[in-house]
Amino acid sequence: MKLSPHFTLEELTKSSTAERKGIENVPGEEEIENLTILCEKILEPVRVNYGIPFVPNSAFRCPELNTAIGSSSRSQHITGQAVDFEVPGVSNKEVALWVKDNLVFDQLILEFYKEGQPASGWVHCSYKATGTNRGSARVFSGSDWTDLVE
Repeated sequence: MKLSPHFTLEELTKSSTAERKGIENVPGEEEIENLTILCEKILEPVRVNYGIPFVPNSAFRCPELNTAIGSSSRSQHITGQAVDFEVPGVSNKEVALWVKDNLVFDQLILEFYKEGQPASGWVHCSYKATGTNRGSARVFSGSDWTDLVE
């Protein structure tokens, strides 16, 4: 099922952990709607800007899968409002800064990035279809939080 010109539901629900543990990672209608909006507001603009095909690392996670990977019970991945991704050949920091400067988002986190190692970590971004998107842009090292800056 295509959610947008470049992204499918299968790509946004695929999980090797779910496959390994026999977890059915199947979103409901509301989560599919959120994933579709996430594609429109975040993933498609990134894809179009860089012109490079990429597959998200993680998007929707059912509560069982989310627990299995040790993520927060408040994770927006559970509602289909968050996605983790990288654009091949482009620094994750560059991608995060582009998102920060060009898109509306709820949370943008450059996770586990190490300065001087462009391919380290990944970009986490969320978008809420209803309510106010906070526009929070931070870096998480694995232990410390800092603001995302040039």
